[in-house]
Amino acid sequence: MINSPDTVIAVGQFVVSPLVTATESGRFAASAVIRSGRGHSTHHRVLRFVPRFNSRESARRYAVEHGVAHASALVQPQEN
Repeated sequence: MINSPDTVIAVGQFVVSPLVTATESGRFAASAVIRSGRGHSTHHRVLRFVPRFNSRESARRYAVEHGVAHASALVQPQEN
C-alpha cells in the first residue's frame, strides 16, 4: 500500500489533510486528517471513508469534500 498526502486546507481553526491510499486490489481508499491546536495541545481526528475508488483523483476529491464538511461542522461560531 502506498500513502499519498495531498494538499492541506484551512477551515477555521482546523487543518484538513486529505490522504489517498492505494489498496492491494488496485483501487484507492480515501481518508482525511483534521488537526487542531499546536504543540503539546495538538489533536488529530482521522476519518476513514468506506467507498473505494477507481482513480486516485476521485478518492482525493471525496476526502477533500467530506473532510472539509466535517471540519466545517466543528467550527464554533464567533461571538461578537
